[in-house]
Amino acid sequence: MTALRRFILASGMTNLADGIAVVAWGWIASLLTRDALLVALVPVALRLPWVLLALPAGIVTDRVDRRRLILAMDALRGLAFAGAALAIWVALPLAPAPNAGVSSPGLYLALILAAFTVGGAEVFRDNAAQTMLPALVPPDRLERANGQLWSAELLTNALIGPALGAVLIGLWLPLAFGMNAVAYGLAMLLVAGLAGQFRPDRPDPRNWRVELGEGLGLLRASPLLRVLAWTTGFWNLFHQMIVIGVVLHAQENLNLSATAYGLTLAGGAVGGIAGSLMGERIARRLGPVRTMRWMLLASGPCFAAMALAPNAVTLALCFAAMEFSGLVWNVVSVSTRQRLIPDALMGRVNSIYRLLAWG
Repeated sequence: MTALRRFILASGMTNLADGIAVVAWGWIASLLTRDALLVALVPVALRLPWVLLALPAGIVTDRVDRRRLILAMDALRGLAFAGAALAIWVALPLAPAPNAGVSSPGLYLALILAAFTVGGAEVFRDNAAQTMLPALVPPDRLERANGQLWSAELLTNALIGPALGAVLIGLWLPLAFGMNAVAYGLAMLLVAGLAGQFRPDRPDPRNWRVELGEGLGLLRASPLLRVLAWTTGFWNLFHQMIVIGVVLHAQENLNLSATAYGLTLAGGAVGGIAGSLMGERIARRLGPVRTMRWMLLASGPCFAAMALAPNAVTLALCFAAMEFSGLVWNVVSVSTRQRLIPDALMGRVNSIYRLLAWG
């Protein structure tokens, strides 16, 4: 098995776990309380580390062996999910969820702590993985490698994972989190088998402000990297706004059921997978800069069309077109910056991009 295939399979395993957890976090929280604010605190705990830890993750990524960092973070996530599964098992059978407060404060607190731990480890792991990829393939193969990686992530995270999560929860409540612990263990075995040098060649660690300043300095000095950073941030902002608004459009104007809306989201995932796999071919034909420009221009009408979609089929096609253009943009823009950024600064600059995109 090639190093790249091993790396992609490991990413697929961790994203399968993430897809399972998408269903499990909210579902289990809703069994403990009917208070919408308390239910929402669980996904907040999962996403908060992207704001708090994105920049520190970049500094750490540029200080240590990236393969070992990935292994440590996958181990931490596996332990967090195993602990959450054990806590759920101990708390069974669950009392009816009250409208105010929680039926099992201990389990709710364990869920919050597990979510924050998983989210924090994900910040470090994902930054290290994106930084490590260029060490596995030649520079002219980066678009293909990134496309294969993202297609595997979308397939497992957006399509297989949520469906499997619903099945596992239906079989036995702790099973979803227990399966995630197993998935992270398998991912660790795959990453542990990667051979190579994954520690950046750089001076000894210095003051973290100085190190972060070096990453910001490179971003300021390169007009192309700066434009890519701000474009990534704004595109993701508009994407999240559209997705939130489309939920209301689907419910109030199209009268879609939860199942029908889920199928429209699946259409988006299929479009994203197609974009991931075709990104390299399009970039070779048009060139990286023209490809990114055309994908950005194409995404604007897609955003507008989603608000005007008259039925579920049209909405699904709009989702697919939007995700197609977005994933082609991601494949080409990330590959471009992976070629431009020195390896010793890759983690810090990537962390700034990821803060703009997810924070």
